[in-house]
Amino acid sequence: MQKSDLRIVFMGTPEFAVETLKALVDNDYQVVAVVTQPDKPVGRHGTVLQPSAVKVFAQEHGLPVLQPEKMKDPVFIEQLCSFEANLQVVVAFRMLPEVVWAMPRYGTFNVHAALLPQYRGAAPINWAVINGETMTGVTTFFLDHDIDTGRIIMQLPFPIPDDADVAFVYDGLMHLGADICLQTLERILTTDGHPETVEQNDSSLFTLHSSLSSFPSPLSSLPSPLKTAPKIFKETCEINWKMTAKQVYDFIRGLSPYPGAWTTLKSPDGTESVLKVFHTTKTDKPATGTPGQIVTDRKHLYISCADDLLQIDELQLAGKKRMAAQAFLNGMKTIENYLVI
Repeated sequence: MQKSDLRIVFMGTPEFAVETLKALVDNDYQVVAVVTQPDKPVGRHGTVLQPSAVKVFAQEHGLPVLQPEKMKDPVFIEQLCSFEANLQVVVAFRMLPEVVWAMPRYGTFNVHAALLPQYRGAAPINWAVINGETMTGVTTFFLDHDIDTGRIIMQLPFPIPDDADVAFVYDGLMHLGADICLQTLERILTTDGHPETVEQNDSSLFTLHSSLSSFPSPLSSLPSPLKTAPKIFKETCEINWKMTAKQVYDFIRGLSPYPGAWTTLKSPDGTESVLKVFHTTKTDKPATGTPGQIVTDRKHLYISCADDLLQIDELQLAGKKRMAAQAFLNGMKTIENYLVI
């Protein structure tokens, strides 16, 4: 099969997906249409409509754009059929009904920002960092009826440094996702649309690398049982100071810079304010008092966790700008009398 034989519909919405779409365009793949989310109302009154990052890129490159409200809309299905695509590529998009993912002759494959079957779900990058993983990666797999469970085509690893926040991992996987998409397309081309795949199951972590020649050996040491990556909400981001300092450290970097881990700062008179924490440093200093106890030498700001003190480096008080801990201390002369809960 030749590259010109592929007619690709690309589906995605955020910046993360743009890198893969760009790779397809730059490498002369025939992208016949792009499917993305409807424009999102923004602004104080929601009167301004903001297009997705994928839509902006697609329009800049003259690619047809479809923005269905509902993926089963008969009008959308008819429009999608009209492009006569024989392959669909999905990156950071919504769940597709069978009438959509089963439409192309060569199927629909997804680029997922984790090493499946680990971290199925909407927020795999955040949860990998929150859980203190030292390795993650990207996976391409063919879509089927359930979320992130289809047959795996390829996987590539990405190490997570201990001091990396989610922004670092996001950027790394965004570029690695574009790479694995191109490699997956090469496999589809060289196998006439039928690349070797491996079915996901509970033992996949220990068998995939021997079944797929491209599967790197470090992945055989990934943790079991399987961990999921559910969507993150505001309440998900609340810090539990009763965890160990390492757990809190990982939790904060797994949500930094966005959406941001938060806690409640309680003053001596009972007033409460939301405090976001963006960067911390682990210490070997034993915790003082109960979890949430604030400790400072006026040069450093610490908070007690279950075992050790965690040094707070960057934070943001509600209504204020993000700042270094030293600047925060300069404006909070009696911070020792406060508590985080």
